[in-house]
Amino acid sequence: MNYRLTVSLPAIILGLTGFAQTLPQLGKDPVIEVVAAMTLKEKAQAVTGVSVFLPGGKRPVPGAAGMTRPIPRLGIPAMILADGPAGVRISPQRPGHKGTFYCTAFPVATLLASTWDTGLLCRVGEAMGNEAREYGVDVILGPGMNIHRNPLCGRNFEYYSEDPFLSGKMAAAMVRGIQSQGVGASIKHFAANNTETDRKALNTIVNERTLREIYLEGFRIAVEESQPWTVMSSYNLINGVYAPESPELLTHILRDEWGFKGLVVSDWYGGRDPVAMMKAGNDLLMPGTPMQSRSVYQGVKKGNLDAVILDRNVERVLNVISQTPRFKGYEYSNKPDLASHAVLSRQAAGEGMVLLKNENQALPLPPRPVMIAVFGKASYEINTGGAGSGDVNEAYSISLVEGLNEVGYGLNPDLLRIYSDYLKNNPDKQLRSQHIRRLARLPEKPVSQDLIDRVAAGSDIAFITIGRTSGEYADRRVEGDFNLTPEETDLIQRVTEAFRKQGKKSVVILNIGGVIETASWKDLPDAILLAWQAGQETGRAIADVITGKVNPSGKLATTFPVRYEDVPSARNFPGILRGGATRKHPPGILSFVFPRRSQIIYEEGIYVGYRHYDTFRIPVSYEFGYGLSYTTFRYGEPMLSGTRLTDTLGISVEITNQGQKAGREVVQLYISAPEDRLDKPLSELKAFAKTRLLKPGESEILIFQLTHRSLASFDPESSAWIAEPGTYLVLLGASSSDIRQTAVFTLD
Repeated sequence: MNYRLTVSLPAIILGLTGFAQTLPQLGKDPVIEVVAAMTLKEKAQAVTGVSVFLPGGKRPVPGAAGMTRPIPRLGIPAMILADGPAGVRISPQRPGHKGTFYCTAFPVATLLASTWDTGLLCRVGEAMGNEAREYGVDVILGPGMNIHRNPLCGRNFEYYSEDPFLSGKMAAAMVRGIQSQGVGASIKHFAANNTETDRKALNTIVNERTLREIYLEGFRIAVEESQPWTVMSSYNLINGVYAPESPELLTHILRDEWGFKGLVVSDWYGGRDPVAMMKAGNDLLMPGTPMQSRSVYQGVKKGNLDAVILDRNVERVLNVISQTPRFKGYEYSNKPDLASHAVLSRQAAGEGMVLLKNENQALPLPPRPVMIAVFGKASYEINTGGAGSGDVNEAYSISLVEGLNEVGYGLNPDLLRIYSDYLKNNPDKQLRSQHIRRLARLPEKPVSQDLIDRVAAGSDIAFITIGRTSGEYADRRVEGDFNLTPEETDLIQRVTEAFRKQGKKSVVILNIGGVIETASWKDLPDAILLAWQAGQETGRAIADVITGKVNPSGKLATTFPVRYEDVPSARNFPGILRGGATRKHPPGILSFVFPRRSQIIYEEGIYVGYRHYDTFRIPVSYEFGYGLSYTTFRYGEPMLSGTRLTDTLGISVEITNQGQKAGREVVQLYISAPEDRLDKPLSELKAFAKTRLLKPGESEILIFQLTHRSLASFDPESSAWIAEPGTYLVLLGASSSDIRQTAVFTLD
């Protein structure tokens, strides 16, 4: 007997729909069930990203650095990641859109750290997070927080400081601000990424104590205090193991010891072995390549990669995706409040500029009218930030001359014409991209002595701006970069001398992203203002400081040595090639595309920055924590909550503005520890605080807390943090060497 089964088409559709509805959906069902419903191919793709392209070639956020692969059948959207150490980095134009998508260029990280103001950094983070959210970005790839081991590192401007405690506190504040807006942050580059040259094949040799105390400590603070959504692993090897392939770094330390809950993302095309990266705990490989997906897929198939490990990593990726604005269906406006963010950028810039010298009350400027002679190419086309992934596509930037003009100062017309023509007519005027800024290729404009003399006679004061820029892929050089060029030195000498002969003053403004040599020429001008690279409002912020609208309160987050040779890592930076060959000059972007196997030894150990200079009594040009004000402050006698540290120890000090102008003071607390089993630096930063704006005669009491961890050093023999017993000296000061008050306590 024959039977015929007749089923209608609607019934088939209903049946398939019912089957689809049984699939678990991210956000509605447990993540573990969603992972279980994924095919092995989908899992391999989920941990490898798809660069910035959706199937069909669509880019949801043009200019973003990358994205994860969406899996619509399981309710998994893409997650968009964009660069952002100094502001969200996306393209200002989008196909099919008439509008623009500019972002705020905030000051570089080194300037932000020079504010020593965690509350301000949190607010900057909030603004960055808002722009990311409103433009459809889910994760900002920042902040960067590698240590300023050597002043020639091309990306130092992206990083905060030479000190891990200051770096960690600044990064934690920034992360809290970003993530308060419902988007993620990614602290980077984890770890010991202090060189750009050949960084993808560079083996960093560093002992365990140094790694823990200097190069990991800032990351620990940021993780424990802010729980960033992601941590980005670095390109380099550490003691022979690629950072993204290191279980010790990414699992045992980051997760087991520090309690990190998010996901680890690789730097773009970082690592060598995708399977080893999966095993180590590098959960997401970016920007993702078909080869990486196949390697992960075949790793499970062939038994080289445990499926449980892959499921774990996929789960971590999905946990973060489920927090994103895109997953939650946020309707981004493409209209962040750029006007208010520009105001914040200007405020942050003014707070982080450092007054290095101010003799004869050269600054602030007297009330208008004043005729200013403005020398130096960077006065007319300012460096707002560095190049590479730390760059931002801002709508505008304000130069020094524009900032001065806005507040009504007269500008010498001859110099305006000469420098404007020089910049306009130079054959390199079109040479500007994300990796190369044309100012770096232009020599300083030669100016005749006759012109200088005429300008000096007709002007009231001279400004000379020295500009520098650097960026990703290449490290800086000593000659013509760390050291001034002969043309720059000559300009400073001749201008300052000509104005001095006329009984007039001169000011040097440093529009730089990294440390330069200052000792050989700093006696020439009457004042020196370290303006750093202060974002799109640089010119206005400089004008705020030099007119006295803002009383400078920035303090150096990194030391300015007398000579490059005094830097403890000068002998081995940026490393040696395999076989022992040394480099005469650091190579450029080719060292990223075609990295050569090389090695760098951190032979200075824990003695980085001021730890080195202060301990070994090496003179510096400007010490860590240094910065002048237009007023002066008195430090009262410190009060301790006890003579012994048990669980915590409280320390308070009253700060009084004893000058004639309102201002803010950064109070730095250093500890000098007893030496028993371990050698110790002369002192180390353990706490800091910044006063509110104090009026003349006004006071504020600042309170600090110390714990056992504040005193501890890493003992490699016991693989533990040890606070040794004995007498500890508390040093309260305005810099690492300008100590105003001291106190002692003991640890049993």
